[in-house]
Amino acid sequence: MQTTVIRQAVLSDLDSLLTFEQGVILAERPFDTTIKDGNTNYYDIQGMITAPHINLLVAELEGQLVGCGYARIETAKPFLKYKQFAYLGFMYVHPHHRGKGINKMIIDDLAKWVQANGLAELRLEVYDGNLPAIKAYEKVGFSRLMIEMRLGFGENA
Repeated sequence: MQTTVIRQAVLSDLDSLLTFEQGVILAERPFDTTIKDGNTNYYDIQGMITAPHINLLVAELEGQLVGCGYARIETAKPFLKYKQFAYLGFMYVHPHHRGKGINKMIIDDLAKWVQANGLAELRLEVYDGNLPAIKAYEKVGFSRLMIEMRLGFGENA
């Protein structure tokens, strides 16, 4: 039986993580017409690997990276009941390995890190039309909170 190992990302994972980032962008483009055409980046992955307030995890299966995700400690808005929370992002599982619980394994380990840092909440953003992602997050316990809306003007609307 194949065993998936969840571990912290290291700099030697950078090439795979850059490929995963493009997979995230490709998946999100249909939901967001404001993402630049062509090659673009969302993250400073090298900085994320070394930042003390970010826990970037990878899923490894038989020596190959198959997924990733991070939790980042953020300052909460002053009207909330807590001073800090963790933001979840860069959730990616290679298409050939989806449906095997890898996303849940990554989130579970990130949730442990969040709780070990004394934080009581983990938040994320997902496109309203991305029903598979919404379903996956709800399956692991997330609930819908707010919808962000936009009104575009001009040629980039």
